[in-house]
Amino acid sequence: MKKSTLRFIYPQWQGGIVDHWMPDIPAEDSSRGYYLGAQLLNYLAPQTGQNMVEVPVSLDINDRATEKGISARSVILKQTKAAFDLLKENHPDRIVTLGGECSVSVVPFTYLINRYPDDVAIVWIDAHPDINLPYDEYKGYHAMALTACLGMGDEEIMELLPGKTDASKALIVGLRSWDEGMQERQRKLGIKGLSPQEVANDRTKIMEWLKSTGVSKVVIHFDMDVLDPAEIIAAVGIEPNGMKIEEVVRIINDISSEYDLVGLTVAEPMPRVAIKLRNMLNQLPLLKD
Repeated sequence: MKKSTLRFIYPQWQGGIVDHWMPDIPAEDSSRGYYLGAQLLNYLAPQTGQNMVEVPVSLDINDRATEKGISARSVILKQTKAAFDLLKENHPDRIVTLGGECSVSVVPFTYLINRYPDDVAIVWIDAHPDINLPYDEYKGYHAMALTACLGMGDEEIMELLPGKTDASKALIVGLRSWDEGMQERQRKLGIKGLSPQEVANDRTKIMEWLKSTGVSKVVIHFDMDVLDPAEIIAAVGIEPNGMKIEEVVRIINDISSEYDLVGLTVAEPMPRVAIKLRNMLNQLPLLKD
């Protein structure tokens, strides 16, 4: 029986606190840039016959109060519930998620972890570990995404998540930037990380790690800030010495060729040029009539 794949458009932007990184763009536009990024990813992606749904996401710039150590906690809770409702309605076997900031992986990954108990590994391709917790200095939920998949975080959000996995089944690839204290937390949690240099021309360490987990299925999170800004600036983060596009594509395809890839997320697109072009068009006559 053919497995069903759901294209999951999840333009959540509230988990990021990023406007200060882009002073050349109005704060409201940069804050909501992930919303436009998700729409552009879907437009650019291959058009297939697979089922597609979009998570309803608020565009209210003022609905971002920090509660219990998380910025925009209330709206994130509401959107998390809406995302799960869509998955319950569609019952997909596989999910490809187009975001949106990094927290868009939490709902589909925990759904899939629950669907395939003890048989899913997470490969987190990201410049950052995303293992923050509420009440850390940085309050953006997108930096808490991987820990949420491990069942750690805000109690009310954790109660919504149907599954979780152990840190031994999570691997961070392309890792090269940590907030204060995060290297020590990563060590204590026991999450293995590989630098861009370790995987640039050799998939061995990734494949050996996957074999050690004993799983048959994999979910992959691809944060576009893992890419080398010398090649492309596609996200907010511009940490130097990142991965090349062809390296990321090769790794994802290599994993897919040997394991059952049941989840793929592309996250953190920040379309700076598109935002500026949109703002330009909004100032021209006739177009607004």
